[in-house]
Amino acid sequence: MTDQLLFEMDGAVAWITMNRPDALNALTTEMMQALGDALDRCADDQAVRAIVLTGAGERAFCAGGDVKGMASRNSGGPALTLDDRIHALHDDMRRTSLRLHTHPKPTIASVNGYAMGAGLSLALACDLRVMSDTAQMGTAFAGVALAGDYGGTWFMTRLIGAAKTRQLYYLNERVKSDEALALGLVNRVAPAAELRNATQELAAQIASGPTKTFSMMKENLVLAEHADLETLLQQEAKYQIMSGTTADHREAAQAFVEKRKPNFVGR
Repeated sequence: MTDQLLFEMDGAVAWITMNRPDALNALTTEMMQALGDALDRCADDQAVRAIVLTGAGERAFCAGGDVKGMASRNSGGPALTLDDRIHALHDDMRRTSLRLHTHPKPTIASVNGYAMGAGLSLALACDLRVMSDTAQMGTAFAGVALAGDYGGTWFMTRLIGAAKTRQLYYLNERVKSDEALALGLVNRVAPAAELRNATQELAAQIASGPTKTFSMMKENLVLAEHADLETLLQQEAKYQIMSGTTADHREAAQAFVEKRKPNFVGR
């Protein structure tokens, strides 16, 4: 694990922190490789029942790509073919944005500061977002003459619609926390000093739920974004029956009879 990415457990919640605060947590190849590895680790670890992605420091969640690094690469460095560069970026996006979106564990972005460009894309890839009241979001790509990556156009279009997404991409406008909440870009806003606790409270609530069932529920939600109704109904039938065989479902049924709160264990 590189020091550009930190990993810690808080109860059953894994906190993954992009750790380049002096560079506003701008993304590097090393960081993205580590993020992909961390997400794979969380998938395999039964102790992890929810995942939080955040940025180090108080200024930024993630400012996006490392523009200084881009300038350096444009002026020299190893000569890669266009196809090689496309393949490498696609692989990074699949292991990070796509993985956050389809991960079997619920994913939450704790947006502690600027979420710009690819940083915003990573936040939007998560299932839920909690935003500091002092944070800002922006697509940022137009400002550096880039088309956009890490799935931001796909996620944002589905969250807030095509017209507003085009406005934010073309005009490079920044969105403050109150507007982000009103638009539906984030689920909750918390005072900056309380963001960590607010995010952990939400993540812990989810982690205490029937997380094995959540993984099936999440597959339904992902499929619903692009499938026809008949295809979705087939999968819903499968997972509805399968979730009914879990220990958590049996516990919930018993708790209902006994008029008590169920104790879910994620199995």
